[in-house]
Amino acid sequence: MKQIIGFLFFFVSIILSAQNLTLSDKELKQKLDSIKTEGNLLYSYENASWHAGDLVGSNKRLAENTGSYITYQKNDTIKTSFLNKAGNMIIAELSFKNNQTKPVKENFKERGLNETESILKNIRSAIIPQLSDPKYSVTVPQGYSLNMIIIPFNENYKVYLIPGTVQSGIIPFGNDYLFVSDKKGNIISHKKFHSRLIPTSTALENGGTVTMSTHSHLVTNPFISATDICTFKLYAPLTTLEEFSVLSTALGSYIKYNYKKDNIEVVKNP
Repeated sequence: MKQIIGFLFFFVSIILSAQNLTLSDKELKQKLDSIKTEGNLLYSYENASWHAGDLVGSNKRLAENTGSYITYQKNDTIKTSFLNKAGNMIIAELSFKNNQTKPVKENFKERGLNETESILKNIRSAIIPQLSDPKYSVTVPQGYSLNMIIIPFNENYKVYLIPGTVQSGIIPFGNDYLFVSDKKGNIISHKKFHSRLIPTSTALENGGTVTMSTHSHLVTNPFISATDICTFKLYAPLTTLEEFSVLSTALGSYIKYNYKKDNIEVVKNP
């Protein structure tokens, strides 16, 4: 991942009283770098899923026989594999590198699932029924979907849910979740990054365009989130926006991200 190009030092130390946590400038930078790295990883998964889905969807034979899909990383490659409707065979595998929109390799030969694909398929199957538990407050507003990204995490797995939409001129911030599960898909912990969906319009009613997007984070979510970065990187290229900011009520400042520079800044004003 690229290193942060610019960083505006705000305080010698920042006190997050709500969390009883004190961060130095160095610690804050490390935290934001970590979030950015995670956001870019989420984006690489979703970028592959998006473009692989478009390619498979344009193939009538594959589209008619495709069930779910699995996206995972192998070395420097992100792979998206499509299962048949029965869910017991892989009927298409597309490989991507460096967030390219075109796969570096395509394989449409039917085969069985490898070990990684089997684990991810089983986790996905186990997680989905658990999401209906009211304690997780998972919702899917009309006109939106929730996309699942499963990433290995130590001996467990991170399971992200991020919103998607086919509506033009909308960046679907918010309504994003993180679950940690064991290898069998049993949920160990969970977090909701935003209290609701924040559909951000990129066009004005008078025909003008939006030049800056900003939304607020509560004290309990003091930083820009990896899901914020992933969502923006997916939808911003479809708009004229290059950056967005988050108002952190805990920090008393704005955290701004520019997707073209892959850069995070902490500033007093957006």
